[in-house]
Amino acid sequence: MHLFVSKFLRKSLPLAVCAAVLSGCSINSDHPMVAEEERFAEYDYNYVIGPGDDVQIFVWGNDDLSVTVPVRPDGKITTRLAEDLQASGRTSTELAREIEEVYSQYIKNPIVTVIIDEFVTIPDQQIRVVGDGVSPTGVPYSKHMTLLDVMILVGGLNEFADGDAAKLIRMVDGEQQTYSLRLDSLLNEGDIAANMAMKPGDIVVIPEAWF
Repeated sequence: MHLFVSKFLRKSLPLAVCAAVLSGCSINSDHPMVAEEERFAEYDYNYVIGPGDDVQIFVWGNDDLSVTVPVRPDGKITTRLAEDLQASGRTSTELAREIEEVYSQYIKNPIVTVIIDEFVTIPDQQIRVVGDGVSPTGVPYSKHMTLLDVMILVGGLNEFADGDAAKLIRMVDGEQQTYSLRLDSLLNEGDIAANMAMKPGDIVVIPEAWF
């Protein structure tokens, strides 16, 4: 009887945690692993600038025009030759091309590079870890980030975690899907087969073990 209750609670706990994170979370009693062909599938990702980010603007051959500016709450930036340029919602490349177009009114054939110096990541560009990680938090996504990378950043599992009962919540073609993870196997046994590529917006739910 005790074993049955433990198994029931182990499967039910991710539901409770998920409900606190996402409204309308629907999880089946059994969850598949991410398909083998999808585990390290390439993901074409470009960071989208948002309010609060610091943007470095380099204008080649015109050091006096190269500046670092913050993205204002309204999503715009002000540079030395332009006011109220829309930055939020654009990639660094898109913003660079826009600045080149504006600056071409003042200098010949400007070449502009934009780099995000300090950034404040919006939830859709984070990977969130909830539950029994050592330091559950939102981790800014970076290209080619893996599950192992994420778990290292949050300090691994705490002593109460049931890592092999963890779940991955991911949007696939506009629908929320839930997959099983084997974090104990990955972190404590070095089972690389339990590793996988992450995507922006992923949520890792780590339940507490029941003894």
